[in-house]
Amino acid sequence: MKKTDERYEAYLNILKKELVPAFGCTEPIAVAYAAACLRGLLGGRPETLQVEASGNIIKNVKSVIVPNTGGMKGIEAAAAAGIISGREDRQLEVLEELTEEDQKAIHTYLEKTPVTVTQAPGDLTFDLVVTGERDGHKGKVRIAGAHTNVVLKELDGEVLLKKEIGSCYSSETENEEAEGPSLTIEGIVDFAVSVEPEDVQETLERQIAYNTAISAEGLRGDYGANVGRVLLSTYGDDVKVRARAAAAAGSDARMNGCELPVVINSGSGNQGLTASLPVIEYAKEIGADREKLYRALVISNLTAVHLKEGIGRLSAYCGAVTAGAGAGAGIAWLLGGGLDEINHTIVNTLANVSGIICDGAKASCAAKIATSVEAGILGYYMYKNGQEFRGGDGIVKKGVERTIENVARLGRDGMRETDREILEIMIGDAGQA
Repeated sequence: MKKTDERYEAYLNILKKELVPAFGCTEPIAVAYAAACLRGLLGGRPETLQVEASGNIIKNVKSVIVPNTGGMKGIEAAAAAGIISGREDRQLEVLEELTEEDQKAIHTYLEKTPVTVTQAPGDLTFDLVVTGERDGHKGKVRIAGAHTNVVLKELDGEVLLKKEIGSCYSSETENEEAEGPSLTIEGIVDFAVSVEPEDVQETLERQIAYNTAISAEGLRGDYGANVGRVLLSTYGDDVKVRARAAAAAGSDARMNGCELPVVINSGSGNQGLTASLPVIEYAKEIGADREKLYRALVISNLTAVHLKEGIGRLSAYCGAVTAGAGAGAGIAWLLGGGLDEINHTIVNTLANVSGIICDGAKASCAAKIATSVEAGILGYYMYKNGQEFRGGDGIVKKGVERTIENVARLGRDGMRETDREILEIMIGDAGQA
C-alpha cells in the first residue's frame, strides 16, 4: 500500500484513534468523564445527580473497582469521582490525578448528595446521560456510541452542543457505516507491511510501555484471581504460556484496582492488552527488531478493530475473543506467515471460542483473555499442521470476511436477548449475593 493511497491515511487514523490511553476500566471511566463534563457545565459540583446508563454500561461497571477511589465500585462511585475530579480535558484519564484528599471528598459527596441510577431507554448498547442541578441551574450531558463521544450538552433547557451519535469512528449504533475506506484483513496486512515505522512509532511505543508495565504489575502483585500467575506456576514459561499469562496478568491488575493506565483497543482496555501483550512476548522470543514488532502489532490491533466494528462497542459477545484472534494474526505474521496463514488463524479462532459471553468487567475477564489468546495461538498452529475449520462448519463461511460478517451478526443481533438475560441475572434477584 503506497502512502498516497487513501487507505493508508484512513488505516493510520483508525489505529491512532483506537489506541489511546485509559486509566481504569473504560465504562466506569466514561461515567466519570460524563460527570466531569456536567461539573464543567454547571460551574461546580452539582447538588443532585442522576445517571441513566444502557444495560451494557451497568453490566460493566457493577463489579469492577473504580481507580483512585480507595476500592469503590459502581456507577455512583464513578460519577462522584468524576465530579470531584472535574478534569474533563483528560477524558479517559479523568481520574488519574485524584489524591487521598479527593478520595475522602468522594465519600463525603456521596453521603451528602442524592445520586440516582436508572437504565436508559432505547436500544443503544452504549448510552449514558448524566443530569444534575446546582444553584437553581440544571445541566445535562449525554455520551453515546463510544466512550468519549459527547453528543449533547444542555444547560437550563438551552442546547449548547448537539451532534449525531455516529459522527465518531465507530460502527456502534444506528448501523451507520464509517466514513472512508473500510477495513479488510487483506488491506490490514497490506498496510502493516508497507507502513512507515515512524508513522506508528509513537502510538505503538506507548501501547508497548503502558501495557507491559501493568502486565508486570499483575504478575508481581495480588490481583483478583491471579490468572496470569496461575498459568506460569502451573504450565511453565514456554512462550505459548507466557503470551497468555502476560495478557491475563494485565487484566488481573486492571480489573482489580491497579492504578496504572493502559492503551485500549475498540474502547476496551482488556482488548488492548489482549491484542498487544501476546505479540510482544512472541517478538521477544524470536528476537524480532522493533520494526517487525510494530508491523505485527499493526496487524493484531487493526484485526481486533475490524472484528469488533460490526459487533459494536458493547455486546454479550466477549471482546477478548476478537482481540485474541487479532493476537493470533499478529503472531502468525511474526512467525513468517502471510495473508493465507493470517486468514486461517482468524477463522480457526472464531470457530473455536465465539460462544464466550461478556457478563461484565471483573476478575474473570483475565481467564477469558487467557482462553482467547490460547485459541488464537492454536488457530495458527492448526493451519501450520494442515488443519482448518471449513466453510459450512457452523458459523464458518468460505472466506475470512464472510466469517467475520457472520460473527458480527451473531454478536450484534443474535446475542441481544442473551445480553438482556445476562443483565437480569446480574442486577435482578438472581444476581444478588
